[in-house]
Amino acid sequence: MIKLFYAPGTCALAPHIVLEWIGEPYELQRVKPKDPEYLQINPLGQVPAMIDGDSGVMSQADALLKYLAHKYPSAKLGDDGTLQGAYELDYWLAFLTGDVHPAFFPFFAPQRYWTEDSESARNTVKEASYKLIDRVFSHLDRHLADKEHIVGDRRTVADPYAFAMIRWGNNGLPDKLSAYPNIERFYQNCLKDEGVQRAMQQQGIS
Repeated sequence: MIKLFYAPGTCALAPHIVLEWIGEPYELQRVKPKDPEYLQINPLGQVPAMIDGDSGVMSQADALLKYLAHKYPSAKLGDDGTLQGAYELDYWLAFLTGDVHPAFFPFFAPQRYWTEDSESARNTVKEASYKLIDRVFSHLDRHLADKEHIVGDRRTVADPYAFAMIRWGNNGLPDKLSAYPNIERFYQNCLKDEGVQRAMQQQGIS
């Protein structure tokens, strides 16, 4: 049985939703990423992490998502089997990992980006992060102009990954998602999904 290590509201929400969609039994363990006990499991102190039987500890959200898509092909959460489809899924997973997620780093941890540890410095860095987030959200918003899903015309593992990060923006940006109507539409549609609702309920988040 798959065991998923998570912290509420992180990008671990993405594989959690995928496990709900797949519908096979799995186990959840809530962790504090920096706790010494968890660092014995994942020395990088990051979530999500996952164990599948005797697989050993696996990590990195995009890799876990692709693993789940390959392990459960009948769920049809991976690419469409074409070379172009594989590229498109890889592109958007890479964009979310390499562009969207880092854009939020100074938003969540501004103290890491300034040698002066003061409230004023932290607020300055946090405000500067809005430009980084706007850059990637604007790109994603344009992409979703005529689409219901991140890749193709059906849900894939890219959808919950995007949803997890869009949720950060909805909960943290001064104007929420008002500047990104297509992202807002995508986000609201995701919230109606029963698997999304179950995963959020289990994590105790809204």
